[in-house]
Amino acid sequence: MRWRDALDLTRLNRPVGIYLVLWPTLWGLWLAAEGVPPWWVLAVFVLGTVLMRSAGCVINDYADRHFDGHVARTCQRPLATGRVTEPQALGLFALLGVLAFALVLTLNPLTIALSLVALGLAALYPFMKRHTYWPQVFLGAAFAWAIPMGFAAVQGQVPDQAWLLYATTLVWALIYDTAYAISDKPDDLKLGIKSTAILFGEAVRPIVFGFQLLMLAGLVAVGWVFALGWAYGLAVVLAAGLMAYHQRLLARNTAEDAFRAFLHNHWIGLVVWVGLVIEYV
Repeated sequence: MRWRDALDLTRLNRPVGIYLVLWPTLWGLWLAAEGVPPWWVLAVFVLGTVLMRSAGCVINDYADRHFDGHVARTCQRPLATGRVTEPQALGLFALLGVLAFALVLTLNPLTIALSLVALGLAALYPFMKRHTYWPQVFLGAAFAWAIPMGFAAVQGQVPDQAWLLYATTLVWALIYDTAYAISDKPDDLKLGIKSTAILFGEAVRPIVFGFQLLMLAGLVAVGWVFALGWAYGLAVVLAAGLMAYHQRLLARNTAEDAFRAFLHNHWIGLVVWVGLVIEYV
């Protein structure tokens, strides 16, 4: 396998997916540690985010290998064009998973146990779009799982408050991945692939708006249960402003603008994390 094909397969040249996993991971770590987490824990989670997101991209392309060639946006992916073979893709997925697990082995037993769930969720998600109109829920479950892991690594436990943050992050995934699915909707309908964008139909924008309100309510509740102050509150207000911009993009009703809304969503995660950093400083 050529390194450029491996780069395309893991999407390391398209880091927005890394950001969408990284920001809520950092939310969890900062809240668990009430400030900067231990440096080794932070390093493990940042590197683990890159490795597991890359592994998720590989297994996603493996699951979609017979479909990607029929979708305009994905027809040039390495497995779809034959530049990478199926055994090579599975081998790369296994290697990335082993490297991520090796990092987790340096942490406590609870975090190690939770990491096995993370691997299972990452492997399960790509196949859900064949069976349910809610594959975005499985994506959110996988992307947000670093939150309970982060609390376990820092505190040795997963308190109830962590699950509130987990649920809020899962709703966020529903928002941005529905926008992502809008851009593939015509091809997905032809191929029989399911998504929330297809399920919601013409009501997709107001339903996404409802999820945005739910996420904002979750962020406000997180601020309350963790007794956060003005810096975090300002970050939530800025996040609401970004959501309003994403609604404007979705209102244009084009695949390109829906994809732009997806790409732009990671700024919400960054803004909330910066608010937490300032809060604890």
